[in-house]
Amino acid sequence: MAQRTYKEKNYQTIHFLIQHGVANITLDNAPVNALSGQMIKELQQLLADLSLEKAVKVIVFESANPDFFIAHVDINILDEQDVLDELGQAAPAGLNLFQALGEKLREQPQVTIVKLKGIARGGGAEFVAAADMSFASVEKGKLAQCEALMGIIPGGGATQYLSSKMTRGRALEVILGADLYDASTAEKYGWINSAIADTDIDAYVTRLARNIAALPEGVIEAAKKVLAPVKDIEGFQAENDEWAALAFTPKTGEIMAKAMQKGAQTVEGELKLEELLRSL
Repeated sequence: MAQRTYKEKNYQTIHFLIQHGVANITLDNAPVNALSGQMIKELQQLLADLSLEKAVKVIVFESANPDFFIAHVDINILDEQDVLDELGQAAPAGLNLFQALGEKLREQPQVTIVKLKGIARGGGAEFVAAADMSFASVEKGKLAQCEALMGIIPGGGATQYLSSKMTRGRALEVILGADLYDASTAEKYGWINSAIADTDIDAYVTRLARNIAALPEGVIEAAKKVLAPVKDIEGFQAENDEWAALAFTPKTGEIMAKAMQKGAQTVEGELKLEELLRSL
């Protein structure tokens, strides 16, 4: 049975099940799994606690929402100022609170796997890119860095993660083209590990996760040590500076307000968000 309490901490936006050495974490923040301050805080908290669990070898992330993995960062996130202040103060030097989540995921001692069956945009796509492995449903998995349509650039690590996964030209295409990519194209670009038929993805990820969790002691740690992610603090700082220079301008605020009026963060609006933003 799924849990919403772990180590005497309660969770509102995620639930999870730990068995066979695998922690299955389900994102569940209705209506579209927007990445709120609360969700970031809960993910940081749970990852920190799981990092101390020697018996947990693999963490698999999926969504309770069939249409959305993580829609994007919550447009109303500034309403959670107390949580944002707390997350900002806890972020490692040189990282903003959004980048800190991606880096927490990349530095997790367990193997992290995303099972993508819906849409992941913006901060959601950055989360997918930060995981050790990601597998997407051919029929349902979709990815986008749509920030340019909002008058900003990605600010949660995408510029760093994408540049290590694909060519510079493709990274620029993804960021400036701001389109929604299907799973097969994302696989071709190197954005994800594989695009897998929706009927097969659950069994595939479960088998992979359990096989990894059953490896002899020390193998996972050794593999992650020699294949450690590249971390360019200057690159993260440049991303944050350029994002911040755009994010708090009147024009960006106007775009965000109009987007909400047109249906952003509703299921109907989010299913066609790029079209909605281009119409503003």
